[in-house]
Amino acid sequence: MEWAALLLLPLALCALLYLLGRWLLGLDGDLTLLWAEWRGKRPENELPDKVVWVTGASSGIGEELAYQLAKIGALIVLSARRENELERVKQKCLEISNLSSKDILVLPLDLTDRSSHEAATKTVLQHFGRIDILVNNGGRSQRSLFVDTKVEVYAAIMELNYLGTVSLTKHVLSHMVQREKGKIVTMSSVMGIMGAPLATGYCASKHALQGFFNSLRPELGDYPEIIITTICPGPVQSKIIHNVFTEDLSKSLENTGDQSHKMPTDRCVRLTLVSTVNDLKEAWISDHPYLAVCYLWQYAPTWAWWLMNKMGKIRIKNFKSGVDADVSYSQKKKA
Repeated sequence: MEWAALLLLPLALCALLYLLGRWLLGLDGDLTLLWAEWRGKRPENELPDKVVWVTGASSGIGEELAYQLAKIGALIVLSARRENELERVKQKCLEISNLSSKDILVLPLDLTDRSSHEAATKTVLQHFGRIDILVNNGGRSQRSLFVDTKVEVYAAIMELNYLGTVSLTKHVLSHMVQREKGKIVTMSSVMGIMGAPLATGYCASKHALQGFFNSLRPELGDYPEIIITTICPGPVQSKIIHNVFTEDLSKSLENTGDQSHKMPTDRCVRLTLVSTVNDLKEAWISDHPYLAVCYLWQYAPTWAWWLMNKMGKIRIKNFKSGVDADVSYSQKKKA
């Protein structure tokens, strides 16, 4: 009997490790975030009647944020460059919620026009009287190799993704400091944690945002009710790929590829709202392999470099063959 028990013990341990591995592979967020989703505060209880300003609200993650916020009952400011698209989003928000027209402010905004940010902030304050949450979601990604890309593209990426976000944050933060409370939520990326080919400028802009907000957070130590949250999504089913920077400012991406393998936008947004109401400092929202790489980058960077070199070759090969860069090798074989 003792020998049988000794034989069964390693089998049971292997079975346990197998089940644990299967569970870990099914995760789509970091453990702190998923714990908050399970046991923490719920957006439905925390966000009704909160004034939430969303940039990049005309499509993708920003558009889905507007819809989920509307259903919850938040008061929403929708900003992006295309006013007609913002009006479309507003109309759908009204159709799916109990909000009235005055509860949703359409405010066209160009993040690269930094001289307009102060006036935009005053417009929001005149309409709602306060800003409870700013969601810095505006920005563009990139698909081009560094050797082919003009320096002007890098300047444009940093102006939009980094300086535009910093500028708007500065004006909104002044209001929050006066109130001594508020939340600033910034959509960074897993590319703000790691690096990846075809996105050297985009990664640089997201690393800049990570460094900026990680430095700003302790500067606000005297204001414990002002919360800085950085969201790091992996590949998401949004239209960001349709508007990426390429090697030339005048050129658009010819083949955007199939996006169905990426995380659904509504799931990404749900976890973003969970992160916001639970005051998480940083949240990783991604399927594997990018979520696994985030953990490797944090705890085993040598292994992360090895894995990213392997994944990088696949990204470049996909890009050159007209397939979406984020399609994994296994997904290509299934296709």
